[in-house]
Amino acid sequence: MTELTRTGIEGLDSILGGGIVDNATVLISGNPGTGKSILGLQYIYNGVEEFDEKGIYLSFEENAEDIAQAAESIGFENWRELVENDDILIYDKQKLLRHNDFNDTLELLLDEFEEMEYERLVLDSLTMFELFFADEQEKRTYLLKFSDILKANGLTSLLIAEQSAVFPEQDIGLENFLTDGNIYLIQTPTESGVNRYIWVAKMRKQDIETDIFPMDIAEGGITVHERAAGFSMMGRRDDPFPGE
Repeated sequence: MTELTRTGIEGLDSILGGGIVDNATVLISGNPGTGKSILGLQYIYNGVEEFDEKGIYLSFEENAEDIAQAAESIGFENWRELVENDDILIYDKQKLLRHNDFNDTLELLLDEFEEMEYERLVLDSLTMFELFFADEQEKRTYLLKFSDILKANGLTSLLIAEQSAVFPEQDIGLENFLTDGNIYLIQTPTESGVNRYIWVAKMRKQDIETDIFPMDIAEGGITVHERAAGFSMMGRRDDPFPGE
């Protein structure tokens, strides 16, 4: 039987058939403001609070204080305490960008991962991570190496990536093919604000719901409404967001 890591995000685990396959590496993509970082924070926080699973949060863009404030602003009030107790381990931009050579950064992470007992990891963001590399071949090599390190150390990981295209399949990059799963966050403007959606496009070794589902972001993080599928990305290409 396949072992699963539950995200603890209401509705999402149902769509995933119970959670993410243990040791998988999953790409979380979306435009700016779609809730990618919130999903990452929630995944790590829920891991400790609900499932007694420690987490590692890597950020190339924020420092530890910024991350703590973001977590508290969405209602994760015990974040700082969990960090102080080493239940959540933070590698912020000051640590990760200390070396100009990514080889050094990778070696730092490799050495420390092997000494730790952590189950979950979030990388925010893959877009910044990829700036280390000179060309596609080097990027592919390091992404594969990094993914192998995560799996070898028993980490079930979310890699967050900025997406520029409006529709996900128009912006398929190398990282899509090197991960075990792809989850897209989508937002569309309305007269009163935005509508938010989540699409689990791929998840190896799992029977998933491939419709797009509405989601909300409020106090406590993301809620997915799995009983209210928006549409099938595969079956309704003519008018994916009716009424716009």
